Amino acid sequence: MKNIKIEINLDVFESVSKLPVSIQKLMDKAHKARDRAYAPYSSFKVGAALQLNSGEIITGNNQENAAYPSGLCAERVAIFYAGSQYPEATIHSMAISAKSLHSKITKAVPPCGACRQVLAEYEVKQNSLIEIYFMGESGKVVKSNSVKDILPLIFDSTFL
Repeated sequence: MKNIKIEINLDVFESVSKLPVSIQKLMDKAHKARDRAYAPYSSFKVGAALQLNSGEIITGNNQENAAYPSGLCAERVAIFYAGSQYPEATIHSMAISAKSLHSKITKAVPPCGACRQVLAEYEVKQNSLIEIYFMGESGKVVKSNSVKDILPLIFDSTFL
């Protein structure tokens, strides 16, 4: 038997004000997108903003549906829009913010598993890392330098 140890490194910022100015602006766009989310069932709103290599910022928010599996997460809304409208662009960074209408979330909320898989697909496709910054409604912001930091054993086309 061989044991494999996986370690990840994440950067933690005490607040949005401690982020680089460009990322503060990106997070502000994520907050605004979050507040426009359609979440009548879960009351859990998520906003995402991603910056393309061109400087263009794309936002997305979660969109729920009474038939729960039919909804879509904020991260995938933004990524799929960017992929459909800017197919040659690369995603440089993404900011994510989550808010509950039932309680205040101060703990950083990472992307769900499905969103991590989509991020992995785009990171492999563009052959460059995507910085991911995530947070709750307020509080600390966590930075991942690559989706591989939050999904270390990615499933990609090499397995097909």
